[in-house]
Amino acid sequence: MTITRQDAWTQDEDLLLAEVVLRHIREGGTQLSAFEEVGRALTRTAAACGFRWNSYVRKQYQSGIELAKKQRKELRKQIGVHSVNMPNSMKQTASASSEGKRDLSIQDVIQFLEQFKETPSAQEFQLEREKLKEQIQSLQKELEDLRSENQTLRNQLEMTEEDYKALIDIMDRARKMVVSKEDGRMKKAAQET
Repeated sequence: MTITRQDAWTQDEDLLLAEVVLRHIREGGTQLSAFEEVGRALTRTAAACGFRWNSYVRKQYQSGIELAKKQRKELRKQIGVHSVNMPNSMKQTASASSEGKRDLSIQDVIQFLEQFKETPSAQEFQLEREKLKEQIQSLQKELEDLRSENQTLRNQLEMTEEDYKALIDIMDRARKMVVSKEDGRMKKAAQET
């Protein structure tokens, strides 16, 4: 008699995991986001879902994975834009269109183009990068100047403390001399009387 684990995966859970992962592959999403989605649905961790996928389920769905990758490639060709530049809403629209669920409307295209226009270009990223580099260099120079100034102030403080100690020492010796002279006079005065 074999004992079944309490948290063992059922066929339905394996099927849900496979469907969600294949959908994410088709739509250009990540497997990690698929694992998180399945984890929420099954109250399991994303890591547990990922382990189950990689250790067991994926082997059973190799042809499905290849088909999903082909569909993703076809979808990208139909749109004519790389998935990296596509907003999520457009990916979903394009995915639905490729599956025959919905035709791509002119409004969808306009929305995509407006979102695409708002995304920063590589040149803007390069300019921003250069500005940040200059800012970093400026801050590093300022930090070096402040460190140098700090060291100078520490040296000055150390010298001032040494001078202060020397002054206190001189004052103590002078006080002792005055006290000893005073004592000497008092002794002399006491002897004379």
